[in-house]
Amino acid sequence: MNKATAGHGPTSRLALKWKRWRFHLSALLLILPLAYLPRYFDNLALLSGGKGLGQRELGELAVGPWSVRLAEWRVEAPRRDGAAGHMKAFTLAQCKECIGHIKAAYLRVGKPRSLRAAGALFSGSPYRQMASALIPEQTAPDAELWVTLEGWDGAVHQASLPLAKASPTTVQWLTQRKGRP
Repeated sequence: MNKATAGHGPTSRLALKWKRWRFHLSALLLILPLAYLPRYFDNLALLSGGKGLGQRELGELAVGPWSVRLAEWRVEAPRRDGAAGHMKAFTLAQCKECIGHIKAAYLRVGKPRSLRAAGALFSGSPYRQMASALIPEQTAPDAELWVTLEGWDGAVHQASLPLAKASPTTVQWLTQRKGRP
């Protein structure tokens, strides 16, 4: 009998336990991703529009002759975006009558000084546009969120709503950060 065909000699208890338990470990590795499925399907529904404009809809906002629907993309504190600072994402949907008339939509915390400083530009289709507004460090909790719409005819219309109504989570985050650099 040569070494290639010879049976293996006695094995240790540890080797036997390992052979038995590696099946259980492989089953665990297959089951573990199932814990993340609810979050995955929640994100999928949010991205595809199955949950509306965002996690928290703010309703209709009249901006001059037009109206838009505004929503907070995620109900969470603003996220740090490198050197730019903290950003908060919002979504906007134009009314059906004004889709061909609006050239650009902007979002800003605090009243814009001019159209050149109107804030973050909304991008996307008129049915669902997104913008990430900069939340400055020195923002007061009673600040306002300003929406600026520019028409193809050159007309500029603005409307505001309190930040506390637009994103209560952001106001809570601002009050917690007060006094911190």
